[in-house]
Order: sequence, then structure tokens, then C-alpha cells
Amino acid sequence: MDVEAKEMKKDIHPKVYDAVIKCACGATFETKSVQKEIHVEICSNCHPFFTGKQKFVDSAGRIERFKKKYGEKIEKTE
Repeated sequence: MDVEAKEMKKDIHPKVYDAVIKCACGATFETKSVQKEIHVEICSNCHPFFTGKQKFVDSAGRIERFKKKYGEKIEKTE
């Protein structure tokens, strides 16, 4: 069984750039991408999982409403 060496098609692959990823916290990372610049809202420098600091953004009392509805129910079983 002869296997012919096939060449890649020309001019169909995107151009790869040295890209810069910029986070909203100010951190920047360098990588390769088809885009020259990428903007993200959260990265490993500011994500609570990696930093160990957890922030709650409570818009319009969502946490209190959740706790009131689900979190503070204590059923007595006798």
C-alpha cells in the first residue's frame, strides 16, 4: 500500500501573531493567536480561585433575597 505524501493547501490557514492578552485588572500576558490583542475581564491574577480572596458583588440585594428564600430555612424533625 503506497501512501502519497500530501502537501498542505496553500493560503487557507490564518496568520498567527505574537498576541498580547490584557486583563481589566491591568495584567498582561504574551501568547500566540490569530488576533494581535485580546481583552479579558478576569485572569489568573485577579480571579478569586487563584487569589484566595472572594468578592461578592451584590446587586440589588440578591444574596439577601437568596438567603431569605433558601438559606435560612431550618426544619425541625421530631
